Amino acid sequence: MKKNLGATSAIFPMPVLMVGTYDSEGKVDVMNAAWGMMEDMKKVALNLTATHKTVKNIKEKGAFTVAIADVNNIVAADYVGMVSGNTTPDKFEKSGLHATKSEFVDAPVIDEFPITMECKFIEYQEGENGCGVIGEIVNVVADEKVLDANGKVDPLKINAILFDTFGNGYYSIGEKVGQAFSDGKKLM
Repeated sequence: MKKNLGATSAIFPMPVLMVGTYDSEGKVDVMNAAWGMMEDMKKVALNLTATHKTVKNIKEKGAFTVAIADVNNIVAADYVGMVSGNTTPDKFEKSGLHATKSEFVDAPVIDEFPITMECKFIEYQEGENGCGVIGEIVNVVADEKVLDANGKVDPLKINAILFDTFGNGYYSIGEKVGQAFSDGKKLM
């Protein structure tokens, strides 16, 4: 039997995304953003309100990075989501994370996270039904330790964390259970 839960955020799981920017003085800022997705093959969309320091930085610099948070860095990832760069100017330093400037955009790549999308800012959308940053992915950089023998990203090696919108928990990705665009052929 199914039970009605009412109107709630029910898309589960959500990726834990780490959005990295530089401010006008070149200082690193990073935030935790679970409300993001791929818009198409080369675009990412992040649901971020204009009050975030990150959004101000993105508009000023025209660039940002989006990293996938992992189990090994869960404490730092959670911390930068709990603390605002508007009120805690040294939050990046307190997180214990480190950054290297992207080769492709004016934004930081957070060294500890295993995979990062380097993005050029396209537009900021704000309206009655939501808001968001849209970016074009110009490069993806991955730590070699998360690549398979063919040089492709192995999701299990990333050890990514996911956000549970129902209970505010973090979960890790489990085992592979199927093959997209293949398993359904059994019914064709």
